[in-house]
Amino acid sequence: MIDQDGPRMPAEWAHHARTWMAWPAREDLWGDGLEEARLSYAELADAIAAYEPVTMIARPDLVAEASLYCGKGVKVLSMPHDDSWTRDTGATFVEMQGGGLGAVCWRFDGWGGTHPGLDEDARMAGRMAAQAGAEALDSSLVLEGGGIHVDGEGTALLCEGSVLDPKRNPGVEKAAVEAELRRLLGVTKTIWLPAWLRDDETRGHVDNLACFAAPGKVVALDPATAQEGDKEGLTANLDRLRDATDAQGRRLEITTLPLPKPKERQGGRLLTRTYINFYLCNGAAVVPAFDDPADQKAFRTIAALFPDRDPIQIEANPFLEGGGGVHCVTQQQPETQAPM
Repeated sequence: MIDQDGPRMPAEWAHHARTWMAWPAREDLWGDGLEEARLSYAELADAIAAYEPVTMIARPDLVAEASLYCGKGVKVLSMPHDDSWTRDTGATFVEMQGGGLGAVCWRFDGWGGTHPGLDEDARMAGRMAAQAGAEALDSSLVLEGGGIHVDGEGTALLCEGSVLDPKRNPGVEKAAVEAELRRLLGVTKTIWLPAWLRDDETRGHVDNLACFAAPGKVVALDPATAQEGDKEGLTANLDRLRDATDAQGRRLEITTLPLPKPKERQGGRLLTRTYINFYLCNGAAVVPAFDDPADQKAFRTIAALFPDRDPIQIEANPFLEGGGGVHCVTQQQPETQAPM
């Protein structure tokens, strides 16, 4: 069942009007990897632009640079911002009951205060809503877009560690979160995953753990390929999915993906590398690659899940040096009766 009385978040595989991205700008975050990050963002934007329009947000002083790096299919839009993770800082676009475009503006606090002072990013969702001609829908909930995945038919996947983080939403319980998801996204069934990868500084963005591939079909991490410290938690996640039903009452068909071998980022912290962090655009599935032996198995598995889409492999390690992946740097705007 889906709530028909309000906004509805379409699944990622639904037709898009465009993809939103944001140009890397923070030298304090990227360090010596900033140039490589910019090349990777441009490569990803150009790959997606072959299938659908791409809007690249850039700081006013970096518009010319972003335009130079990106191809002609990428529209560069001047807008103040801090970081470059539109999945988390940008609007979550929804379809309004009358068919128009809505934009959910979650509260953003720098991932539970992990990255303070990102005041421009806290305003980004509202600015994106205005640029897209969408109705802005404000929420009191601190939630990043990477923390939620939906099937478009009333079901959402969330991880307890992220959304129920006391630094993000102190005192907020599951029932309150579920009520807000119903009001803003049309979600009537939430499946809560109990565990997250131990080196994930987001404390459990679900787009690193599990996602829908179709109604009734979920992709999740294979615990057998995880490091010892993650095996138990990922097994608990898999058990939760096996026991769950979706909003339509269906048992879930589960496909697992391997984890690549661990790799340290600058500063010694492990990169949160996961093939779950792929992105669907119109006609293509963009799959992360990590220069790892598991790359080809993950690529073939994801390609088989989406036989009507062109599989595209993108080197994702440069994104991870900044803290995110292919899915983290993209945000889809669904096609509605109110296109940009």
